Amino acid sequence: MTQMMSGGQAAVEALRAEETSHVFGLIGSATMEMFDALYDASDIKLIGVHDERTGTHMADGFARASGRAGVVLAGQNGPGATNLVTGLSQAKAAFSPVVSIAGMLAQGHIYRDAFQEVDQQALFTPVTKKTWTAPSADRVPELFREAFRTALSPRMGPVQLNLPRDVLAAQADFSASSTPRSYRNTSVPAGQDGDIMRATQLLSQAERPVIIAGGGIKNTRGHADALALAEGLNCPIVTSPGHGDALPFGHPLNAGQMGPRGNAVASRLVKEADVILALGTRLGFNATFYSYDNINRDAAIIQVEIEPTAIARFFDVEIGIWADAPTAAQQMLAALTQQQNRATADAWTKTFQADRAAFLADRDAQAIETHPTQPSGLFKALRSVLPHDAAVTMDAGTLCLQATDALNYHTPGSLFTPLDFGLVGFSFACGLGVKCAQPERPVVSLMGDGGFGMTVSELSTAVDHGINTVTVVMNNQCWGAEKAYQRDFFNGRYIGADVSSPPFDKLAALYGAAGYRADRLSEVAPAIEAALACGKPAVVDVSVDPNALYSFRRDSFKHRGG
Repeated sequence: MTQMMSGGQAAVEALRAEETSHVFGLIGSATMEMFDALYDASDIKLIGVHDERTGTHMADGFARASGRAGVVLAGQNGPGATNLVTGLSQAKAAFSPVVSIAGMLAQGHIYRDAFQEVDQQALFTPVTKKTWTAPSADRVPELFREAFRTALSPRMGPVQLNLPRDVLAAQADFSASSTPRSYRNTSVPAGQDGDIMRATQLLSQAERPVIIAGGGIKNTRGHADALALAEGLNCPIVTSPGHGDALPFGHPLNAGQMGPRGNAVASRLVKEADVILALGTRLGFNATFYSYDNINRDAAIIQVEIEPTAIARFFDVEIGIWADAPTAAQQMLAALTQQQNRATADAWTKTFQADRAAFLADRDAQAIETHPTQPSGLFKALRSVLPHDAAVTMDAGTLCLQATDALNYHTPGSLFTPLDFGLVGFSFACGLGVKCAQPERPVVSLMGDGGFGMTVSELSTAVDHGINTVTVVMNNQCWGAEKAYQRDFFNGRYIGADVSSPPFDKLAALYGAAGYRADRLSEVAPAIEAALACGKPAVVDVSVDPNALYSFRRDSFKHRGG
């Protein structure tokens, strides 16, 4: 069967074939044929946004929460397209399958200094897995299929599809769209039997084994397989930075997040282990700072990665296994036999569990619950009030970086961060996308006042579409991370570090959302509980001590003698 339709109509039919439920987009004249076709697509919900960057963050959050592609549509070429770059760079760093679509000037106007002309093919190539420009209307369905397939194939990541005006307007004869099943790979690589046996033997002989669960476990929801292997070995399992939700908080073998920004117990395990199973992790910057200061130089490393170029990229490995992380964990568990150093390994685990319990108790006991509100007191209040099934989104910045291992993630797949790109202004918009993907879950977004000020206009989007998230603004009236560096390494010569903002609770009310204020720590938990129950998008403006600053990247300023 064939049917005459425009390129814009064909684009929407291609989205429908991919079972797209949401498109986050900002209308523009370059893609009017596509928006007009969306008018008739009652099965696709258009979430009209106020900025293409934040729309990309919404698509990113939707993708991570749903496991499906998140779709963003920049209706205008030129400035509408360039606004996507930051969001796509973030998605690429997070291996998030975002399908980004942008209008483009008519092909006959290219290289003529036309209105809003920019080389979009060149612009997006460095920040995506792949970028295409549709050359003709009849190829639109083909390129959409390739875009979705590329975004969702390991390693996942964002893609960009540029659609020239004349391509969207042209008519062509289109055949019925294929289903994704007919052109997508449905299998994942397993480890070679010999490598699996060698790895299992090495783990069985270990006296101080530890497993590091990374994105390859989190993004595949492979926690059950990772934990089953840890239970079979009776060994501790830590999570790489930003993936503290890869495992349920309460599991007795879960040590929490490791690395320079992790907790002391988990970080020490990796520094002292004799065998390390890196399960779906690159052992990259945030986990190690590329330094043996954060991982035992003498440990035998077994690295399992679905991206072969990541294996042994930063650290020599004893065994490198190109495989899907949960699949390899299943294989190792099946091959596991009697451990040769069971008593010693069990004592290692028992000691870790005692240390972990002491750490958690001390974390609560040492929380500073004074006025003005300190970060440790705020995080304790959050731990007490966040629902166990809550999804939590974070921004970059000193307060959010402290929070990644200060909260308890009871449900795997509940933490969404910009850690690898370090993006400020991500959390609120990401939370809106997460809520669209999982409307039944409470979604709480943590931000600083600077980051929320960047993206506050999307309160209109939340109100207009009934996307009821709770945004906690940790308001310390400054760019905290940078001000800490100026304090610690530049003799307190502050410039550009302070932020002034309106009362965000009142601003939220003006947008039609609910606003709450917590000037004292005792007001935080009641305000968040009220926000969760209000049935509207909500903002909780929390006053945090502006002097409670922490320099995370002290290594960046070694040259200054700090």
